[in-house]
Amino acid sequence: MNVLELQNLQKHYATHKAVDDISFSIPKGSIFGLLGPNGAGKTTLLRMITGIFYPDGGNIIFDGRRFDPQNDIRFIGYMPEERGLYKKMRVGEQALYLAQLKGLSRKEAQEKLKYWFQKFEITSWTHKKVEELSKGMQQKVQFISTIMHQPKLLILDEPFSGLDPINSQLIQDEIFEMARNGTTVIFSTHRMEQVEEICDHIVLVNKGKKVLDGAVKQIKQDFKEHLFRIGLDSQPNPAQMATHHFTIIRQQEKAYTVKLNDQSRTNDILSHFIHHGIQVNYFEEILPTINEVFITQVKNTGFDN
Repeated sequence: MNVLELQNLQKHYATHKAVDDISFSIPKGSIFGLLGPNGAGKTTLLRMITGIFYPDGGNIIFDGRRFDPQNDIRFIGYMPEERGLYKKMRVGEQALYLAQLKGLSRKEAQEKLKYWFQKFEITSWTHKKVEELSKGMQQKVQFISTIMHQPKLLILDEPFSGLDPINSQLIQDEIFEMARNGTTVIFSTHRMEQVEEICDHIVLVNKGKKVLDGAVKQIKQDFKEHLFRIGLDSQPNPAQMATHHFTIIRQQEKAYTVKLNDQSRTNDILSHFIHHGIQVNYFEEILPTINEVFITQVKNTGFDN
């Protein structure tokens, strides 16, 4: 079942099409990456999904029915890149206030706050003002405030900004746990290594249009260039490396990066070395990173900086 479906969504500012006929769906319990360069339309999409902006065209289907911002926003948790904590307000007081805005009673909010503050080891900061916290500590408070009401849809825009590796891992583990328990996560970031580590599916937008949409593993397969990394037991001579099956792209001592030529198969590479009596120590396919796919696709569709 899809928690969210965008159907031909459009949003215009004067003559600029910020979102131009974008459609995609997000399955329940998935961690979904929303990617794109600066100015691609990501923020506008997120603001329409959270009811901040109304679309000029198209439909948003939330949990099987047309999205109603007034009623459905309580099922959504949104942590924007521009953090929204009140600097002069005390941490615990603010978390209670935000939880109650999402429909929790004061008693429920107090119980949730106690649980999460203990789990994230920030109980001692309850009576501190937000401005007294480091950026990383503020980030933890913002994250807790976003998830206290156990949203069906969690939207995280650059959630690891300002966090050290330990706290980044803490929040990442919580994201995985929430997804296992049925929460659907939209994860927007410019850190492509985090996308590969965290996301099941991605959509890439550029200049207001959808460029790419699919499972991370499948996208890496779709954009592979038939490159392989080979480690040999001995150094072959030039005659032993001469073949129509592959082209040498890079060599470092007894390690080679080769590209499989058209009409040849993977086994042809191994057969070539076996035929010449050369032992292969390791043999692996090189798949493109999401960062490489991102750069290629954005360049192909034009990039405005």
